[in-house]
Order: sequence, then C-alpha cells, then structure tokens
Amino acid sequence: MITISESAQTHFAKLLSDQAEGTSIRVFVVNPGTAQAECGVSYCPADAVEKSDMRFNFNGFDAIVDEESAPFLEEAEIDFVTDKMGSQLTLKAPNAKAKKLKDNASLEERVEHMLVTDVNPQLANHGGQVSLVEITEDGIAVVQFGGGCNGCSMIDVTLKEGIEKEMIAKFEEITGVRDVTEHARGDHSYY
Repeated sequence: MITISESAQTHFAKLLSDQAEGTSIRVFVVNPGTAQAECGVSYCPADAVEKSDMRFNFNGFDAIVDEESAPFLEEAEIDFVTDKMGSQLTLKAPNAKAKKLKDNASLEERVEHMLVTDVNPQLANHGGQVSLVEITEDGIAVVQFGGGCNGCSMIDVTLKEGIEKEMIAKFEEITGVRDVTEHARGDHSYY
C-alpha cells in the first residue's frame, strides 16, 4: 500500500515523540479520483481513528488511512530528503487522481479512467474537464464538458480530433463520441 522511506520514518517518529501518547500520522487524499486530488499527512490522535480506517505499522509509529483514500494511495511513496537547500517531505501517489483499474473493469470504468488520466490533465491547462455521461448500445460515448471547455470555440476540434480519435483507437467497442454539453460562451470559456 504505502511505502515510507527510512528517513521519513525517522522524521515522523521524531515529530510524534512530542505529541500525546498514541498519536499516529494520517495519510489521506482530498477529492480522490479527480483532477483536483491532493494528498496530505497530518497528526491523528488515538480518538480520531475510525473502525473503518486501515492501520499500517512502521518503525516507531502507525500510519492511518481512511477507507475512501485507500485505493488512491496504492503504490504511494513518502520520503524525507535533505540537501543543501534544506529538508523536504515528499508524497508521491500515482493513483490519487484515478483509481487503479481492476482487470475486470467495465467499458464505462475504462473510458472514465482514460478521461481522468489522459484527457483531463490536458484540458486542465485551460481550466476545463470532461466526464462520461453514458455509453449507448451502439457504442457512442456520451460526454459532458465543464469549466473552460464549456462554450469554447475549439470544442469540436478537441472532441473529434482529440478525444474521439484516442477513444476509438483505445477501445474497439467505441464507435464515436457525442457531446451533450449545453455550451454557453462566457468569461469562463478558454477560446
């Protein structure tokens, strides 16, 4: 689940030695599975541990992870690095913005995962995002745009030349992509 380097374990043990007995660290993800996902580490007093939380034992302390964050913290790594510029705690969680797909994931899950991991990071540069509404019986992926993509004059190019081409190439079941966004041009629109 979570790997914590020796230097980070030493750092946490030292920090926790100044806290109340039984205090752990909590590792969490805010807005998990979205482009806005952010990871964090905080103190976790003994009375703040829930029955559904997962507990991981490390050298001198425990790390607590809530049930919702757990799948998004798969393969997460925490390190404490010291160099000429000072010390820094790093938390890398490659699955924070999207759950790792199961081998038996449905077509909808695989398409949504592609949108979250491949398409939305590019659209986020323009303040936009896209989400899957449904996949029709004839293989049309119905999507809806938001943010800077809503009302953008380049949306047809983004849809047909970008998303649709990539989706058809990646998923043989997909025959096309249709946008159901009610586009309203405004200050939020990128172009």
